[in-house]
Amino acid sequence: MPDDPAPAVLVHQPRRTPPARIVLVEPEIPNNTGSIARTCVATGCALHLVHPLGFDIDEKACRRAGLDYWPRVDLTEHADLDAWERTIIGRGPEDPGVWFFSARADQSLYEAPIRPGDRLVFGRESVGLPGALLERHPGRRLAIPMRPGERSLNLSNAVAVAVYEMVRKMIGIGAISVDNAGRLSGA
Repeated sequence: MPDDPAPAVLVHQPRRTPPARIVLVEPEIPNNTGSIARTCVATGCALHLVHPLGFDIDEKACRRAGLDYWPRVDLTEHADLDAWERTIIGRGPEDPGVWFFSARADQSLYEAPIRPGDRLVFGRESVGLPGALLERHPGRRLAIPMRPGERSLNLSNAVAVAVYEMVRKMIGIGAISVDNAGRLSGA
């Protein structure tokens, strides 16, 4: 009997409205994804992984890697880039936005009108996001400012910068707050 094809979308946690949805397109390095997952748990963000992945994330692999927080990750897996793109087609102006991080950007992360619940999309560590994907979304490409001549940041660092900029904006509009102990409230 042939294997069943992988589902287009596989959700691992109950749905809620996260502060942001972090989308990793074909991540290659497990340590980066682990760090990003921890950032998502700490901030209440959802994590979307677009296959193929360069590593396993089954229960055994996560247990062996000591990822004790992995069960708390609001995780959605997508079979491939086409499957993920189908989830954003036909969204209206009130739906969360989609922002693509790239060295070939239209604007800075700090200039973009990012809103709570938006999707922040990052590419593979070795090559970034596919050029064709970026071409389909003009005006939605963001850069994290760096000194001239610098190529890129580590993926997990780039995601952390973007997530905490989102957190800062959400605090500014009152969507979340920070309690006296320095913990996020409402995330």
